[in-house]
Amino acid sequence: MTAGERVVVVGAGVAGLTTAVVLAEAGASVHVIAEQVPGVTSLAAGAMWGPYLVEPKDKVDQWGQRSLKIFRELAEDPSTGVRLTSGIEASRTAEAPPDWATTLPGFRPCESAELPTGFTAGYRFTVPLIDMPAYLDYLLRRLDAGGGTVERRRLASLADAGPAPVIVNCAGLGAKDLVPDPDLRPIRGQHVVVTNPGLTEFFSEDTGLSPDLLCFYPHGDTVVLGGTAIDGEGDLAPDDKAAADILARCAEVEPRLAGARVLEHRIGARPTRAAVRVESERQDGGNLIVHNYGHGGAGVTLSWGCAEEAGNLLAADGGSRR
Repeated sequence: MTAGERVVVVGAGVAGLTTAVVLAEAGASVHVIAEQVPGVTSLAAGAMWGPYLVEPKDKVDQWGQRSLKIFRELAEDPSTGVRLTSGIEASRTAEAPPDWATTLPGFRPCESAELPTGFTAGYRFTVPLIDMPAYLDYLLRRLDAGGGTVERRRLASLADAGPAPVIVNCAGLGAKDLVPDPDLRPIRGQHVVVTNPGLTEFFSEDTGLSPDLLCFYPHGDTVVLGGTAIDGEGDLAPDDKAAADILARCAEVEPRLAGARVLEHRIGARPTRAAVRVESERQDGGNLIVHNYGHGGAGVTLSWGCAEEAGNLLAADGGSRR
């Protein structure tokens, strides 16, 4: 990548906007094309940093740790929507904590008295919580300040994003048709946003591969309650029964939520594949495509690390052309 080089970023979810910011601030002339700005799946995220159920582990660890460092820095500015928050992740079985959790500030096993009824193990730590509507607005402001532009348009193919010497594919689930990538599949997620009855700490259950999740993330005056993880389902219409079940699960753990007023439902389709794809390829016509998609439910967690790797791939290719 050379200074001023035109780069088209496809997608305006957290992966696309973060990548666009990284490239614009590195001197590229960045133009984002997306049907939805910001992307609805990213808007629907909870969102708590944590590299859950995503591969390849060695790269995920690197990307996640880099993102964690940046989120901690962003948490110093309230306008970003990022805050460092303490809370508990618990299990109904005696599960050992994941490696990433043990390195977080304030990590310690919970005393039995700290755990809700029915839970046998848990641990406390401090982690970034991200209020996604506020955070995505922050990324858009930062992109604008870096000289980036945004166009709302539905693409029929990646080639439809041109002409541009470099296209960065952050299309999320849209990459299934745009690449095409038959290995990409949706995992439907639903959250319920309610008024905050006074919660200051998060709670998350380690539910493994269950489609029924249990978590609540306070964001000032609101709380995001979750959730679902329905593999293979990409429908974004609200599911009233799923919403009622989410409310019931969360209120069982935190009774104050039972009386909270429902403000909105957020539904997204996590773009999932066997491994996150961050790599470059050269088209027959000579144009470069850098792929950055397939993050599943860890798009926020991996966003800065993957964006910087995409930038490094462009830089390496630029060096090879000179």
